[in-house]
Amino acid sequence: MSVEADPLTMMREKGKTGRHVFVVFGASGDLAKKKIYPVLWNLYKDELMPRETCIIGYARSKLSMGELEKRWAPFMKISDEDKTKYQAFIKLNSYVAGSYDKASDFKKLDDAINATGNCNRLFYLALPPSVYESVTLNLKATCMSSGDKWTRVIIEKPFGHDLESSEHLSRHLASLFKEEELYRIDHYLGKEMVQNLMVLRDVMQNHLLQLLTLVAMEKPPTLGAEDIRNEKVKVLKSMPPIKLEDVVLGQYVGNPDGSPDQREGYLDDPTVPKALNERKAEVRVQFKDVPGDIFSDGKVKRNELVIRVQPNEAVYMKMMTKSPGMHFDCEETELDLTYHSRYKDVRMPEAYERLILDVFTGSQINFVRSDELYEAWRVFTPVLHQIEKDKVKPIPYKFGSRGPRESDQLCDKYDFKYTGQYKWAPQQKL
Repeated sequence: MSVEADPLTMMREKGKTGRHVFVVFGASGDLAKKKIYPVLWNLYKDELMPRETCIIGYARSKLSMGELEKRWAPFMKISDEDKTKYQAFIKLNSYVAGSYDKASDFKKLDDAINATGNCNRLFYLALPPSVYESVTLNLKATCMSSGDKWTRVIIEKPFGHDLESSEHLSRHLASLFKEEELYRIDHYLGKEMVQNLMVLRDVMQNHLLQLLTLVAMEKPPTLGAEDIRNEKVKVLKSMPPIKLEDVVLGQYVGNPDGSPDQREGYLDDPTVPKALNERKAEVRVQFKDVPGDIFSDGKVKRNELVIRVQPNEAVYMKMMTKSPGMHFDCEETELDLTYHSRYKDVRMPEAYERLILDVFTGSQINFVRSDELYEAWRVFTPVLHQIEKDKVKPIPYKFGSRGPRESDQLCDKYDFKYTGQYKWAPQQKL
């Protein structure tokens, strides 16, 4: 398998030459202040951003640059030794107030971009989908680069709410931009453990569906963006649409016996977080039983390869071993690679850092292609429409529990065995 250079190497090979302008649409919003600006600061601080880069915020709010900086400041990680560099980062920034549907306001934005010189242009749409069409129409008409400079547009999820709306957006974007100019961002694809699935491969229209395609895809001929995305699409094309009997809908209710913060149900809580017993995301590859098990007493559980995405990134093999002693008893244990233990001196980049760096370098490995998006919605749309049409009621489960019992029954139907007896504990930092 040939290997595509990593973004840092690509950046160094290109010498970080050329002027760049990074435009943050929705600069006054939560995503911008909590994620986008802190990520741009980290890239600048670590000298991964091209040297000649300016950042322009654009939103409807009438703000000064100082007021915008105050919004993102609480989310910045700034050590004492970083303070001088942070002041230099602030000087790279400017702000333009304008609407999302007036060409005259986009002309003001274009004037601000042109004032920095002839440059490559990156536009991040940290916006609600309701304004995608008007923003991209005005952007295409007014703010594109010229000559040998490129334009790249980053679209934030969601990419529609079903197949029809997703296809409408895709057709709209395709009428304005080339596929290589579009970067549909799903931040899960930038997580360290999800990246690791590319390496481990030799052994929902949502984040979980992305993980599924990476785990199930055939080994691509290269690590090039198109080869990898081709294999992901093949997985989706092989999947039939999901039926209602293939899913379990759950909704948590208050737990009167739980802690004070568990006593309200989903419908009682205006913040409506998930309320399971754990907050985690992982892929579990379970190895089936071998015919003719010599341990007929049920002591031997299935071995599993587990890729934990969050929290505490890790890869471990849960397996049965003989417990020490003169007897022949078995116990569950693990071969464990816990990232914060094995790589304790390495700073793990945030998902958005990796992805935004990819946009600077032009690498589309970790972005969603239009045909992949189509197939994902093809799989999910029928069941989403049926749930809406039939007003399917979710199964209640107690706040702080593992969720509906029916979810374990569904897993059992497809021969995935959950025993609940094993508990993985991450290694402690040395």
